[in-house]
Amino acid sequence: MDFIDQLRVLSSRVAANKDNLQTEEATKNAMIMPLIQILGYNVFDPLEVTPELVADVGTKKGEKVDYAILREGKPIILFECKKSGADLNINHASQLFRYFHVTEARFGVLTNGLVYKFFTDLEQPNKMDAKPFFEFNILDFKERDVDELKKFAKAAFDLDTILTTANDLKYTRAIQTKLAEWMTNPSEEVVRLLSTELLGSKRFTPAVKDQFTVITKRAFEQFLGERINERLKGAMTPETVTIVERPSVAEQQTDSLSSNEPNVITSSEELEGFHTIRAIVRSLVPTKRVVMRDAQSYCAILLDDNNRKPICRLRFNNTQKLKLGFFNEQKEEEQVALESVDDLYNYAEQIRATVVSYLGASDV
Repeated sequence: MDFIDQLRVLSSRVAANKDNLQTEEATKNAMIMPLIQILGYNVFDPLEVTPELVADVGTKKGEKVDYAILREGKPIILFECKKSGADLNINHASQLFRYFHVTEARFGVLTNGLVYKFFTDLEQPNKMDAKPFFEFNILDFKERDVDELKKFAKAAFDLDTILTTANDLKYTRAIQTKLAEWMTNPSEEVVRLLSTELLGSKRFTPAVKDQFTVITKRAFEQFLGERINERLKGAMTPETVTIVERPSVAEQQTDSLSSNEPNVITSSEELEGFHTIRAIVRSLVPTKRVVMRDAQSYCAILLDDNNRKPICRLRFNNTQKLKLGFFNEQKEEEQVALESVDDLYNYAEQIRATVVSYLGASDV
């Protein structure tokens, strides 16, 4: 399974469970350890991922880091963990500051299982910066965020490469924050700067300032709106999940869709299952060819958004009893019970075989 697919599966799980995790330990087990494992580190090998690493600080003995990722016996990344949803302000990073100072690690991560804040020592050597240079939100990430996170993976980890980009990331993020502030509430300096050439010989009076503050804000909003519209017009959305109403059996054979059923809500388990199926068949077809159509009775996973090319059916509407419907050589559906969404991998061979049966010579 690709790195980004693993993150999507974890994201679905986190979204479903985040409100039920009341302790820090539960957050570690359900949310943080899985992400460390996705990064390629063996969480069951204490020589690679050490929980509760002792880091004595001056007169304070027995201070412990929640997790330390080791390479050649030395810590490279430290994790300070809080329970799911807890605040992650600078006051909650005090322990991480102390650990960073007394270990050889160059990166510290403060996390509540949802947001991961990455720190290093860009300002002063061996002293952790007060502001993170990178943030990753498991519930809301973009491809560029995934690219940055992947640099911390075991297979890709290179200290010099990360430090080279960390400085750019830090200042890029700061500039983006400042631009966002100017768009919603442009300062007098910004308004004065933007209006200078337009005013000519006119004085920048309070009345002019008020007028151009409104104009500046409107200009920012219109400019951003136009750029977004341009992107949307030319955008391709292979990751979009299509949710439509379920046709009857007879209608499926003719590819006509029923319009009589009420709206359908896609569950987090169905989304997780959808991304899992995409991961299973990714070696055979591009993920954009695998589409989900949800309905009341089951959630169909189709090849090329074609009802005549069903890959499988996720019968997850009864969350107490998950079922997978896969297709045999006669294209008949066979249903099997699942203990969890992860059990889909137990039927990867049958799922791939179904996809292969739809592929022509040009696809292989």
